[in-house]
Amino acid sequence: MTTGAGSPGPEPAHTVGARVTPDEPVVELGGTPAELPRILDRELSWLDFNSRVLSLAEDETLPALERARFLAIASRALDEFFQVRVGGLRQLAAGLEDASSDARGPRQEIHAIRAKVEALYARQSRVFLGGLVPELDAQAIRFSDWSSLGEVERAFLDRVFEERIFPVLTPLAVDPAHPFPYISSLSLNLMVVVVDRASLAERIARVKVPPLLSRFVVLPDGERFVPIEQVIAAHLQHLFEGMEVVAQHVFRLTRNADFQLDSDEGDDLVDAVRAVLQQRRRSPIVARLEVGDDMPPALVDLLARELEIGPDDVYTVSGPLDLGGLFDVCKLERPDLKFRPWVPITPPRIAAAAAGATPDIFRALREEQLLVHHPYESFEQSVEAFIERAAEDPQVLAIKQTLYRTSGPVSPIIRSLTRAAEAGKQVVALVELTARFDEENNINWAEVLEDAGVHVVYGTVGLKTHAKVSLVVREERGGIRRYCHIGTGNYNRDTARSYEDLGLLSSDAALGADVGELFNSLTGYSHPGRYRKLLVAPTSMRPAVLDLIRREGERGERGRIIIKVNNLVDPEVVEALYAASQRGTEIDLIVRSICCLRPGVPGLSERIRVRSLVGRYLEHSRILRFGRDPHDADYYISSADLMPRNLDRRVEAAVPIRSADLRARLDEILTINLSDDVLAWELRPDATWHRVPTRAGVDTQVRLQELALQRAEGRH
Repeated sequence: MTTGAGSPGPEPAHTVGARVTPDEPVVELGGTPAELPRILDRELSWLDFNSRVLSLAEDETLPALERARFLAIASRALDEFFQVRVGGLRQLAAGLEDASSDARGPRQEIHAIRAKVEALYARQSRVFLGGLVPELDAQAIRFSDWSSLGEVERAFLDRVFEERIFPVLTPLAVDPAHPFPYISSLSLNLMVVVVDRASLAERIARVKVPPLLSRFVVLPDGERFVPIEQVIAAHLQHLFEGMEVVAQHVFRLTRNADFQLDSDEGDDLVDAVRAVLQQRRRSPIVARLEVGDDMPPALVDLLARELEIGPDDVYTVSGPLDLGGLFDVCKLERPDLKFRPWVPITPPRIAAAAAGATPDIFRALREEQLLVHHPYESFEQSVEAFIERAAEDPQVLAIKQTLYRTSGPVSPIIRSLTRAAEAGKQVVALVELTARFDEENNINWAEVLEDAGVHVVYGTVGLKTHAKVSLVVREERGGIRRYCHIGTGNYNRDTARSYEDLGLLSSDAALGADVGELFNSLTGYSHPGRYRKLLVAPTSMRPAVLDLIRREGERGERGRIIIKVNNLVDPEVVEALYAASQRGTEIDLIVRSICCLRPGVPGLSERIRVRSLVGRYLEHSRILRFGRDPHDADYYISSADLMPRNLDRRVEAAVPIRSADLRARLDEILTINLSDDVLAWELRPDATWHRVPTRAGVDTQVRLQELALQRAEGRH
């Protein structure tokens, strides 16, 4: 398998299996719907996705530092899974929440999760110790143990310890006079065993590795990396003068981060979000304890007892903990060990508009709508340029923008909005404060915008604003004209280089009116009864999507559905797709991550096929096509996945694509996705994922790069 570089290589024989419980019997391909659950387990499906990401780290045909990056991605994603999903289940098990989303109950679910996570840990250790370490060593990038270092290297690390590490370390004793210390989430720690030389009494202490320090210490040659815990371990005597250090062992804790916002219309939302951040920092619930495989059982039991957790919450790991630290190694300037750089092209029509004496993106949009596809086409030269030009244009009266996750620490879009406000334009920014793990960043951006005179609002109480929309109101010769952007991804240039997303830039009057009304509903008390073109959650999107699925079902064998999303979880949507399949409609689903639909089951879903693409770029766009004839089908791009939270508890926007040229473009993307046999995996009726055999060698992401270049050169 390859992703964006090289030719297809041998396929590792990894099969991601589904858990089988007594109430979920093994189902052969000839099973009947009554013999199996219709809705697959959400949590286990996500772990299957993380397994597919991990397979990229195992792929020896990929550049070595890219394999390291995929290993880091899989490690950090597993951290978040435990913080949010397992943390939430632990809350349920502790009786802090009322109900579980899984019929088996939270404790049984945690047990099922453990079986898959243990397999992931084993694979992570194998690929790091047995694959990446020797491969990188052959490329002069070495992970060195303290024991292997010479006097010169140790002397260098002595200085690093004295100057940068020792001053920020704090040993904390564990004994009757010193209560067991609070251990912060995702921190790396040393459990140290010391003996008092005078009394010969054994003592235990904990030393936290400060999170601001890099995971690996780089030696002067820039090629060798030493785990920071080994550097600290080699100097523990400095922390315990008069004591003998007899042992030290590494451990890491993950705490629950799944806290609900406690706010109503009378509360200050910023204060409520800050309260959630404080709860997260001091969370009492432990979701996971990771220990090195050299930690004695007595110390593991001590930790578990003090943390009030059971054996199912303890994971023994071979090799270094927190392989997310490999992101630092991936920053090395070694282009020979990375994918060939891709420079996003400027969409030809924008390039033509910018080539004139006076760049005029608005004229280009008056002539025709524009579909932009990131990262193949430049986010900076399209979406950012649209907002930047609006900020500078004296004819622009107002700019309105939603911000969910944006670039940091310097966001060009934030900079454009502040300049526009300072120039006297009416600027409104809807900043979603509750975007998980971006809350503090978004509070800071909101304050920056307010200081510049931007009208900052936080959306609708009880609903997270996830829609990606912007509106520019411009005074022109014929009167007021609205220009808008509706996208599938965040207004973030950093992720736009690595996330695959779509956006529509348009001056369509009806669409602009819809976006204007959407902003009125978010900033005021407007409740539009019906939008002209947009599908908006939580009002019109769910019924519209279900109606479109049912319509294709009623067409039977003449029906056709293709859906590309990140996650398919919603039971009502799943059941509607089952019903359409049973009536003869052919259905293809391209689901990157969680899929709760079971495909290919006779009598239930035999006409449904599910695939997942995992590669260099994170597949993030949502495309929906309903209809067999591509010239007459309904096409949408959307910010929403097909999940209850998106359809019922978030503000989302889907926009119809009606231009023949743009529909053909979407159809081209979907066709390539469905033809892929390099990045693609398929979901089988027994709920296991398997690689699609490589025959034609179609790599979606490579092919879309080629098409972007052809468009730039006028050859497509």
